[in-house]
Amino acid sequence: MKNLLLPTKKFKVQCSTFNVFCTFAAIMTIILLVLAYFTLLYAVSHWTGRKATNATFYRADRRSPWYMVAFGMVGASISGVTFVSVPGMVMASQMTYLQTCLGFVLGYVVVAFVLLPLYYRMNLTSIYAFLGKRLGERAHLTGSSFFLLSKMAGATLKFYVVCIILQRFAFESLGVPFTVTTIGLVFLIWLYTRRGGIKTLVWTDSLQTFCLFSALLLIIYKVIGDLNMTTGEAMTTIWNHESSRIFVWDDWISKQNFWKQFLSGVFIVIVMTGLDQDMMQKNLTCKSLRDAQKDMCTYGWAFVPVNLLFLSLGVLLILWFQQQGGAMPVTGDELLPQFVQLSSQFSPVISYLFILGIIAASFSSADSALTSLTTIYCVDIVKREGDEKLRKLVHLTMCCIFVLFILLFKVVNSTSLIDAIYVIVSYTYGPLLGLFAFGLLTQRSVNDRWVPYVAVLSPLLCYLLDWGVGALTGYHFGYELLMLNGILTFLGLWFIPNTKRLVSFT
Repeated sequence: MKNLLLPTKKFKVQCSTFNVFCTFAAIMTIILLVLAYFTLLYAVSHWTGRKATNATFYRADRRSPWYMVAFGMVGASISGVTFVSVPGMVMASQMTYLQTCLGFVLGYVVVAFVLLPLYYRMNLTSIYAFLGKRLGERAHLTGSSFFLLSKMAGATLKFYVVCIILQRFAFESLGVPFTVTTIGLVFLIWLYTRRGGIKTLVWTDSLQTFCLFSALLLIIYKVIGDLNMTTGEAMTTIWNHESSRIFVWDDWISKQNFWKQFLSGVFIVIVMTGLDQDMMQKNLTCKSLRDAQKDMCTYGWAFVPVNLLFLSLGVLLILWFQQQGGAMPVTGDELLPQFVQLSSQFSPVISYLFILGIIAASFSSADSALTSLTTIYCVDIVKREGDEKLRKLVHLTMCCIFVLFILLFKVVNSTSLIDAIYVIVSYTYGPLLGLFAFGLLTQRSVNDRWVPYVAVLSPLLCYLLDWGVGALTGYHFGYELLMLNGILTFLGLWFIPNTKRLVSFT
């Protein structure tokens, strides 16, 4: 599974897509745009990082305004992959992705009124501490380790996208090596997150959300202008277009069936927000549980119109290509980049907007991932939450690992590896679902030393089931794989012998 707003399709980086003709002035404008953007981020981080302590880095002293957290979380839940891929989804599956988004809404309600009260009542910094107190220390370390694995692999892969794009649009023409580009971009993230941590991210995410949607709306405005339409005419055209179909009720085999998409959306949010330290850490910085619940429900509802905007852009881009009389992109992932490529030949402004949107989307997810990885290692793995020197060293180390992963993707340069990483990440969230479900829904204890084996065996069984069913019937599991993985983990824990009295927190 990918971040909340990611489509089912993987983003396959096509270097030729970004081979845009740019003048030296246009290249320098892109570089100045990036530098100006980071100067603004650093100014915000300097302001928020004054008198910062470890408590500030991990929990923002529990003083974050809920409305700022809510606004920033919308942008933090969108990656550069989303910015590129969601508009193109209409080519293959119309607007049926909105069915999943409707499931998101119910999922956020569950997180807000089931998980958040538990986390606030236990006064948690790391949400995986619940597993330690409920099931045992090995369960605690298992949950933390699965998060570290999946978040590092997934976050670096998504950030690889923005590194490739910036390299092709600007730095390659200046002779800057990809390694230098990657190190420079990650260094900038380290620079503005190293002091204030999560407190800084609450405010920088809000800024990045504003930039993201400004870029998106201006691109939509540009496409509507090229089509010689008014806003009202564009809305009517989108509504009547064949790609605007949202609901699929009649085909139970299709992965786009409403109930499959809706229920998958519910569980995606529960697991990839409610059970994900990266996504929950900002929500736990609100002043009170009530504020956190308002924050959660507010940005939960926002995802439906947000994704509707991205999908509407996809319909408009299809109309734009048809009007131009040229060949349509081969895949949906190429729809927006190819439009930027062609439009930039006449006006570089559209490439500036595209770069701004990609940067805002990618960095708001990468910076929070690095902060949450630092938190989990210091708080859960080595249990030295109060050691500020260690925290700074770990944060820098995580940034270095980030760079190494990105450079590995570049060296291999294989879409099969990229797909494999996404598959691995999708399997690591299922055990978290099973562990938390068992801890919350049952009155049983377990033999803690067997928990890691169950958590590893469940994804392996899921893989074998998916392979077997596919070989026999041709059907392969989609989002429902997450639920199956969680069920297998739950059942595995159920059959572990009880060895201690229950410690209940529900």
